Amino acid sequence: MQLVVARVGRAHGIKGEVTVEVRTDEPELRLGPGAVLLTDPASAGPLTIETGRVHSGRLLLRFAGVRDRNGAEALRNTLLIAEVDPDEQPEDPDEYYDHQLMDLDVVTKDGMEVGRITEISHLPSQDLFVVERPDGTEVLIPFVEEIVTEIDLDEQRAVIDPPPGLIDDRAEIDSSMDTENASSKDDEDSSGADA
Repeated sequence: MQLVVARVGRAHGIKGEVTVEVRTDEPELRLGPGAVLLTDPASAGPLTIETGRVHSGRLLLRFAGVRDRNGAEALRNTLLIAEVDPDEQPEDPDEYYDHQLMDLDVVTKDGMEVGRITEISHLPSQDLFVVERPDGTEVLIPFVEEIVTEIDLDEQRAVIDPPPGLIDDRAEIDSSMDTENASSKDDEDSSGADA
């Protein structure tokens, strides 16, 4: 099975290094020296990682055969793809590969259907589930322990406990309108009592 593990960014310096946007929780395993990666577009690879280092919080890689800035710049926006055994599991039991999470049904803890995971977006601060609702719209669910309370691979579902407004903006609006209506009703009742 193939997993996207990084996307090549811009060239760094003049000796063929590139910045990469890491898309794996195991960069030391997937993006270490000697790793051979497939590419999208396929014509750019396969690429063998020659060196890797962190500079100012960003991972820099140099590939075998890429020796100058022009060669590095030609790889910009190329996806790096690792071949992974489909039965392989992450070392940490609380971690998951993207392919394990794709197409999981998302439900709230009280059983309400939210939708289906169609994509996992890896941002610098956190990962997000892109969830397609039954009506075709999408909602973004932060993949954090406080919100995603359970991943059940056997049942093919992710259970969430969303804060107000995360999956339904109307819930927050409705509750504030109910509060306003209750306040207005109290005002009417108290002004009627004074008369």
